[in-house]
Amino acid sequence: MSELHIRRAAPADIDAVLRFWTAAAEGTSISDDHAGVARLLARDPEALLLAERDGVLAGTVIAGYDGWRCSLYRLAVHPERRRQGIATALLEAAGQRFRALGGRRADAMVLEANERARHAWKAGGYHREDHWRRWVKPL
Repeated sequence: MSELHIRRAAPADIDAVLRFWTAAAEGTSISDDHAGVARLLARDPEALLLAERDGVLAGTVIAGYDGWRCSLYRLAVHPERRRQGIATALLEAAGQRFRALGGRRADAMVLEANERARHAWKAGGYHREDHWRRWVKPL
């Protein structure tokens, strides 16, 4: 198996990332469009991390930091590449980014019904906090 390469996404990657999420990610977000990802990259060019093997996109994670919170979104690994350490490598790269920025704790958004994802996050050392609930309002 060839070496995994993790890099930050560039604007030229946006369409490929959106196609990848269609195949590899559970659920959708209101920001899952070209303009939404472009805004992310314009605001924080290092937030979207891509894992590639043999030049092919194998996984993603958004590691956003706003100066207060370290937030993880869109951890996704292609179904044919799962259980190969890709999610672990992406989470480690995100953790390195957060520590370099002074972050203290990473929070992850995980769909309640996505049991596979819950197992992956738990394996990565994350735990569920039942006393919090997310409140949202579309703008």
